[in-house]
Amino acid sequence: MFKSLACLFALATAAIAAPALQVEIPSAPPPGFNITSLGVLGTGCPPGSTYYVLNADKTAVTVTFSEFFAEAGPGIPIRNNRKACQLTFGVSVPPGFTFGIASVDYRGYYQLDNKVTAQQQSYYYFQGQLVQATSSSLLNGPVDGADYTYRDSFDLVSTVTSPCGQSTVLNVNSDVRVSNSANSKGSGYLATDSIDTSLSTTFNFQWQTCKP
Repeated sequence: MFKSLACLFALATAAIAAPALQVEIPSAPPPGFNITSLGVLGTGCPPGSTYYVLNADKTAVTVTFSEFFAEAGPGIPIRNNRKACQLTFGVSVPPGFTFGIASVDYRGYYQLDNKVTAQQQSYYYFQGQLVQATSSSLLNGPVDGADYTYRDSFDLVSTVTSPCGQSTVLNVNSDVRVSNSANSKGSGYLATDSIDTSLSTTFNFQWQTCKP
């Protein structure tokens, strides 16, 4: 059984800029926007296991992981029950614009015995801002191996947005976990290195213009 537990982004801009700004929705991403770097840190994204692709019209970036998995069961070390990954995107934002994440698409693979659960959770925020957004999903066994895909969509009015017209850093802290606490003889995994090997996440952007 699949549940989307939370999908909320709160509107925030840099503290010195936010009070004076009004925003409206442009028709297309502006020229000059780019993802300039990707930093990764965590047990779920060791070096060489994570890469990203910015689509041609620069409305979305997809991050793919080959080692971001969690598993639980007899004989499996507890440290494998949870894996975490911090993504740090360097972002070039053209003057007069701000952007936020309009939706997030998740794809992966999981197998869960009866009463075994899996969870994925992510936090999003721009560097230097206190407001963050959270999305979380819960998967319940039994599931005898299946792909999963879901989308968390966010109201534009309540989207965490970047500082206006400034290069910035978008941080995404994610973790995946599997628990067999309700069935100690059961096992399960989420996004393992077999069958559909990759856990893929796509961040879909929404652009706004800034007006003083």
